[in-house]
Amino acid sequence: MKWHSDFYRRFVMCLSNYSVIAPSGGHAAAFDEAMTADAIVRVMTAVADWQLAHPSRFPTYGWHVAPFWAGLLGFAPLSQHTQKYVDAVRANGAGNNWKPAPRPFHADDIAIAQSYFLLYEREPNPAYIAPSLAYLDRMLANPYDETLEFSLAQMEREWIWCDALFMAPPALLLAARITGDIRYTTLMERLWWKTSDHLYDKQEQLFYRDGRFLDKREANGTKVFWSRGNGWVLAGLARVLEYLPADAPQRTRLTAQYRDMAQRIGGLQSADGYWRASLLDPASTPAPESSGTGFFTYALAWGVNNGILDRHTYASVIQKGWSALVRAVQPDGMLGYVQQVGYQPGDTGPEQTEAYGPGALLLAGTEVYRLAGK
Repeated sequence: MKWHSDFYRRFVMCLSNYSVIAPSGGHAAAFDEAMTADAIVRVMTAVADWQLAHPSRFPTYGWHVAPFWAGLLGFAPLSQHTQKYVDAVRANGAGNNWKPAPRPFHADDIAIAQSYFLLYEREPNPAYIAPSLAYLDRMLANPYDETLEFSLAQMEREWIWCDALFMAPPALLLAARITGDIRYTTLMERLWWKTSDHLYDKQEQLFYRDGRFLDKREANGTKVFWSRGNGWVLAGLARVLEYLPADAPQRTRLTAQYRDMAQRIGGLQSADGYWRASLLDPASTPAPESSGTGFFTYALAWGVNNGILDRHTYASVIQKGWSALVRAVQPDGMLGYVQQVGYQPGDTGPEQTEAYGPGALLLAGTEVYRLAGK
């Protein structure tokens, strides 16, 4: 029975590699896949409005929603309804009393502060960022001198999982940019490389999700590299490079890691534009997966827009990634095929969504819009 199951998964994967139809049973995409300003804004508006009308089941200060609020602020200036979206971000922050999530050193819990800091740069109200700065100041006082072996308790004190590299570093750098306090940048750099040294496979140019996967293998014998986990990292690198000062000591090294990962990720895209949940054994999880695809498309488009990646090399990858995202959006604006909360490759379906998926699409759409304009 296992042989038949494996054969079926790989057969489905072969079909997907030669198909560019919509993932929802072959029906036409509900939105235009064209990389034109109007088409991009139309699908982003539908996704943003659907998510606002269907709040996540997770806390309003959780990491699960943080990419959505940051992505919504990036999208707002492109929309005819800018103020509506800015107001929504402000209302979420106010509803949280502008506080991060409660765990004092957990990287996930400062992710929501990205939207607070970005809103502050638009509307300089000290109340928006005071609790987050207090949170980060406690981080500055933490020694971060423990090992990175995986345990749930250790996640409370160290960045032992790769997702952390999206959650906390941009918040630290935004705090440094706003306050001028370089200690936030220094801490970000130190912790980035501590986590990278433990989880980055230099040969594969990919990140293990955490230490539990260092010796695991997929059914086809390859190492286990999770799409969304690496999406968190590559998107985190893009955001770090966006907020990091041009003369920062670690900028050259971070840029080199970003380029290496981008090259590897670009070569792992399926023919239909999606990245499967398992990057090196896509047949084991053959369904489309839109959250990793969204973060990869965002990060690659950002790199081209900022002159770090070659447009000729990555343009078709970005276009295929954006088309795949559009095909995953249902007529009412719900983004489907979002792998649910987890820590390893898993199945998806057209009815699966969660706020970080639309957040990734909004981040990607904002950069694709810029790219199309060029």
